Amino acid sequence: MTATVSSTRKLTVAKAIVEAIGSEMEQDSSIFVMGEDIGKYGGVFGQTTGLLDRFGSERIIDTPISETAFIGAAVGAAIEGMRPIVELMFVDFFGVCMDQIYNHMAKIHMLSGGEINVPLVLMTAVGGGYSDAAQHSQCLWGTFAHLPGMKVVVPSSPEDAKGMMIAAIRDDNPVVYMFHKGIMGLSWMSKSRRSLGPVPREPYEIELGRAKVARPGRDVSIVTLSLSVHHALDVADELARDGIECEVLDLRSLVPLDTEAIIETVAKTGRLLVVDEDYESFGLSGEIISRVSLHDPSLFKVAPARVCVPDVSLPYARPLEMAVLPTPERIRAAVVEMMRK
Repeated sequence: MTATVSSTRKLTVAKAIVEAIGSEMEQDSSIFVMGEDIGKYGGVFGQTTGLLDRFGSERIIDTPISETAFIGAAVGAAIEGMRPIVELMFVDFFGVCMDQIYNHMAKIHMLSGGEINVPLVLMTAVGGGYSDAAQHSQCLWGTFAHLPGMKVVVPSSPEDAKGMMIAAIRDDNPVVYMFHKGIMGLSWMSKSRRSLGPVPREPYEIELGRAKVARPGRDVSIVTLSLSVHHALDVADELARDGIECEVLDLRSLVPLDTEAIIETVAKTGRLLVVDEDYESFGLSGEIISRVSLHDPSLFKVAPARVCVPDVSLPYARPLEMAVLPTPERIRAAVVEMMRK
């Protein structure tokens, strides 16, 4: 859907998520939300603010600190015909409930021969940059994308956050909906100026599995997602003053992955830079490069490159953390190096 000026106002990503959940809950009584601190507190990152007052404690359910229990309960509710939204506060906590996520949520449809759907949204916060150290700073979307049975989506803008949440809630498949803390637009966190943007008032869906050209360009294709889209756009604006035009492709979804859009942008520029805040090895960056190479290696004018988190745990110390994250400085240096070849 294309928003019109008259039907939009500016929201943060956090408020766009709240609006999406609230509008769907008003239309469908089978939808409920549960997780830690999502009720009275309104979510650690503001993603459920005000929903308790609107829908009450029977549909906005604060849970004990027991991810295995409440994610398991959400899976059971989805199997029985409800449409739960369940929050894993930080994606880093997936280890304590991975059996519920992968052996149940993701597999029951297949194991039942397609007879049982699991229409569940697993919402979770990702990303570093806040000195939250190794257990609260990872992205891990490559881990979830690697495991079949779940859609994996990562919006980067307020408009996409609302449209993709509505699409995820309405989807009959389990959807892992990941939001980066740095794009939520909260006053108490450092944030990107792009965290605030126009959002249509009416409910709408953005198709899951469709990438978006966030900025057209002719010289280098920067393929990325989430907060790194914001960084890439800032770098592209800066480099344009030097005559280098970067095309920024926002993946938006990892599963399904829009391979066609990736190939199209590389065919246009001949240079591919993948920027990924997840770990470098065995992940999204290698998958994207592989898909283009297997399709047609002659598309590359120069060897593809990537800016990722190296295979180390996220450090607590801010200088060390900034050294491993895909910062604008690292992205700019990679683009300039590709243009020299």
